[in-house]
Amino acid sequence: MARPEPQETRVSVGVIVGAHGVKGVLRVRSFTENPEDLMAYGPLTDETGERVFDLSIEGRVKRDLLARLAGVAERDGANALKGTLLYVSRAALPETDEDEYYHGDLIGLRVEDQSGANLGRVRGVHNFGAGDILEMGTESGKTSMVPFTRLAVPEIDLKAGRVVVDLEAGGLADAPEAQG
Repeated sequence: MARPEPQETRVSVGVIVGAHGVKGVLRVRSFTENPEDLMAYGPLTDETGERVFDLSIEGRVKRDLLARLAGVAERDGANALKGTLLYVSRAALPETDEDEYYHGDLIGLRVEDQSGANLGRVRGVHNFGAGDILEMGTESGKTSMVPFTRLAVPEIDLKAGRVVVDLEAGGLADAPEAQG
């Protein structure tokens, strides 16, 4: 099998969240719109791209997929993989609609306020149950979170590598100091 592309051209589509039972079955949380599509976009790799995961999906439990992986036959082996993010080639994923973004396309973008002042970079995209949130961080290590809504984030320009945040709408009247 050909070596996967470098990490910057891959997108995380799932994570191993632990074991199910004692016979090495993995619980895998899919980040794809349809969880069963986890394997539809080509080979899954770990974060480094060194390990390829050829999962065999066996069912579901709540919001997780149940999967087998060759060489993992007991609970300890499955639990050892807990937290492993699963990646696919970005080129294998379908194009997004207007106003839809892959998290990996947003992470690392410059964050500016509406006047153009640099507030830092997008460090992550999270969803704790009430909608997506952008985590932004400054060079000094300070972090802030803003709702990922059209009101709070009125502009996203992937080609220019930036997102614009409305500090008032995002609840960041006391935003981190602008970074030059």
